[in-house]
Amino acid sequence: MKGRLIYPYLAAMLTVALWAMSYIWADRLLELHIPVEFFVPVRILAAGLLLLVINLLTGQSIRMRGKDALKFILLALCMPFVYFVAETYGLQFTQSPTITSLVIATNPLFAMAAGMLIFKESFKGVNIIGVFITLAGLWLVTFTRTETGPLFWVGIAILFVAVISEVSQISFTKSLSATYSPSVIVMWQFLLGAIFFLPLFFTKGITSFEPSLYLSWKVLYPTLALALLCSATAFTSWAYAIGKLGVARTSVFLAVVPLVTALLAFILGEETLAGLQWVGLAIGMVGIYLTQKQ
Repeated sequence: MKGRLIYPYLAAMLTVALWAMSYIWADRLLELHIPVEFFVPVRILAAGLLLLVINLLTGQSIRMRGKDALKFILLALCMPFVYFVAETYGLQFTQSPTITSLVIATNPLFAMAAGMLIFKESFKGVNIIGVFITLAGLWLVTFTRTETGPLFWVGIAILFVAVISEVSQISFTKSLSATYSPSVIVMWQFLLGAIFFLPLFFTKGITSFEPSLYLSWKVLYPTLALALLCSATAFTSWAYAIGKLGVARTSVFLAVVPLVTALLAFILGEETLAGLQWVGLAIGMVGIYLTQKQ
């Protein structure tokens, strides 16, 4: 039993690593002035089609039951549509992959609040203390940032919309995991999500399309990496982990994403952080851990 548990933990860790890189690859596309409305729909559709091919080749049953149609539609609406639009615009406005990933990592806080208010779950005092520690760490990281864009705080607010949508999608994924395989759940999630993106893609995504830029390797590389690794692979492994570990235990791993993002951004030369920002980042991680401590 313990031996089998290592696989969902490894799946969650793989997801964390890929999602940490996703902020860096998305930031590269934004620096090239590639519209959010272009690369996000392309990323989602490519991931959905890849999983469709894989599921067909491996003999997976991809039939969607009628009673589950609404759940899949709401799942796709929350994630990828609302989440990716909010996350990418938030990244564009904050101009920081690390701060963006830190705000997204407050997901466990909202999951805990939903548990208390909706599901009447009880939490220990250490969990409540963790909330305030996390907010203190977030404050330290954001207020010690030397340069911010004119829409920095708008970006922060938009990122919290992404967090709420992520809490919702985790719940829908958990409810579907008993009936469908992880790859089938994510396949429908992305194929339906691509439909939601169509109006944005045709009205804003391709209005400034330039083949010399959009089809160049510096655009194709991060776009394909986001589609194949950060979407198809990461979301499938995430759905698998949720199905095996549950919502609360899996959401703890989101707290690690900002630290991995900061380390990768620092190593790759994408971003530099002041000493107090590293301290704030560490404080935030400790706080989020305490919110989940049983």
